Amino acid sequence: MAQMHYFVGAKEAVDPIIDLAIKHDHKKRLCQIYTILGSYHCFVEENYPEAFKTFEKALKISGEVKDIITSVLASAWFGNALGWNCDFERALNCYQRALDINLAAKNLWGISVMKSNLALASYYYAGKINLGFQTTQEAVRIAEESGDIYSKATAYTLHGISCYGKGLLEEAEEHLLMGVEYCERINFHTWNTLARFHLGEIYFEIGNFSKSKGHYEKQIWVQEHNRLVPSWANAGKVGLARSKVMNREKDVNLESLYVHSRNNKVKAAEGWIQRYIGEILLNIDDQHISESEHWIQKAIEADQRNGMMLHLGKDYALYAELFKRKDDRLKARENLGKAVEIFKECGADGWVEKFEKELAAL
Repeated sequence: MAQMHYFVGAKEAVDPIIDLAIKHDHKKRLCQIYTILGSYHCFVEENYPEAFKTFEKALKISGEVKDIITSVLASAWFGNALGWNCDFERALNCYQRALDINLAAKNLWGISVMKSNLALASYYYAGKINLGFQTTQEAVRIAEESGDIYSKATAYTLHGISCYGKGLLEEAEEHLLMGVEYCERINFHTWNTLARFHLGEIYFEIGNFSKSKGHYEKQIWVQEHNRLVPSWANAGKVGLARSKVMNREKDVNLESLYVHSRNNKVKAAEGWIQRYIGEILLNIDDQHISESEHWIQKAIEADQRNGMMLHLGKDYALYAELFKRKDDRLKARENLGKAVEIFKECGADGWVEKFEKELAAL
């Protein structure tokens, strides 16, 4: 499965034989080809409607010819695409199908990988943080039991993200760094960039803006070098700019950040990018407060619409910070209160504790 993360090379390999496989109705090969094409549409082109149609073909044909391995792979990649598109229930169904097959086969590394990915696509993005944390914790245990490095790379990365969701930043850092180490040992680029992006967030949160920049820069380089998910690379570029602003660096081009927001094709990243821009505008100088408010409001609307609940809490926390800057303590308290309530509903205990202290200080 790890080889399937070389999406460009995989598509180049099957391109010459697609027409032949269709002409001869070679179903065993077709379901494999459609799985590769669906992954390419998702991870490289970010054409989600085409990815969904192609994965559905792969699943239909793999079911007809009883190709279990292709059914698992197509289900997993389809689940990932659906998670990024904020269709969390359908993502859960896809990953559950892949997990059930691995459970029936008692395949430990496969069980761990599917649990990890299920937790990200169906629980973390949807703000079901406790459920995601329990699932990735179990995935780490099973990965260790299996001894398989691919499942360890996946499990440690995604448990690190679950820890971040809980607001357990030290644990998140520890697990993500282990995830990066395992990912780099097997050239597992996709989840390496995911780990780097979240390490950028963690170091920003604890005020180490230089380290934050370093991880965003590595994330962006790996994604652009391997032509992986341009929208997430652009989210990393906006994150990098946010760290630069807090590091008092001046080479931040606001217009390029707005372009990244306009060009974004990943629903899960929509509010994330908009909140980053709102925070940049809030901190770059005293002249962009009204623009900052506009972008924070956009982030709130996007995360509400897309069901990105943890990030909706972060949007309201940033909105409270804006009102503090405007010396409007009433609205600051109101928005911080909303953030705390959302974090409580998500099970994000560390964030609850952090922002309850800020609320008390107001």
